[in-house]
Amino acid sequence: MQEHEFSRIERAPAYRLVYDAIEREILSGRLRVGDPLPAELQLAEQFGVNRSTVREGIRLLEQSGLVERDGGKRPRISLPHYLDLASSASRALILHSVTFRELWEASMVLEPAIAESAARNVDDAGLAELHANIDAMDANVKAFEGSAEADTDAFVKLDRGFHEILAKVGGNRVLALAHEPVTSLFIPTGQIILQRLKTYRRVLDAHRHIYNCLKDKDAAKARTWMHRHMDDFRRAYELTELAWDAPLDAVSLGITQATTYR
Repeated sequence: MQEHEFSRIERAPAYRLVYDAIEREILSGRLRVGDPLPAELQLAEQFGVNRSTVREGIRLLEQSGLVERDGGKRPRISLPHYLDLASSASRALILHSVTFRELWEASMVLEPAIAESAARNVDDAGLAELHANIDAMDANVKAFEGSAEADTDAFVKLDRGFHEILAKVGGNRVLALAHEPVTSLFIPTGQIILQRLKTYRRVLDAHRHIYNCLKDKDAAKARTWMHRHMDDFRRAYELTELAWDAPLDAVSLGITQATTYR
């Protein structure tokens, strides 16, 4: 019987071990947001490494958003913003050649759930924020319809902002964290659709309907309208003749292929 061969174990650099050890303390709750890290010399003695190794480990923690510096003071534990987490999640999805079909299917689960949660939990401040977003989008649409040059980038930013506000006021951080990388990856596709089909007014009208559902605290209707909104996005995508099952990095470049429908 042939013996199984194991691959060689790679030894992590010392600074990475410092990073891992401090990260474990943060995730366990033993180090809390706002707590200062011990001095570099103290950490070096505790870990049995030199100060430059500790410094490099702390630098990685800063890059991850787990630690922040306030001027010349000692680094403190911080909470990474979900946008920072989403950027790495979005890159992971791209590297795995995720398709528009997969992204849209995920959004059809997330977005209606977020809209429903938002209708249940939105307060006056959240409604005011959504209303201001819709007003800004309306001004953008009117400028386009008045023969002025449409600012597609600004419109897409407002569109994304509307969905981000919904995720925030929904009060479910898991949904918000899961939602962010999906929304980020829709941006290039949204720009292509808007530039080709000029669907500015249609998007605005959908947002108004969803806003009214939230204002009325009608969670079921909010879910239904968000489902319609996302399905409308799918139909617009199909009209552009972009490839349904192409990797998103190809779609973002406007590459078209024969679209495969369900």
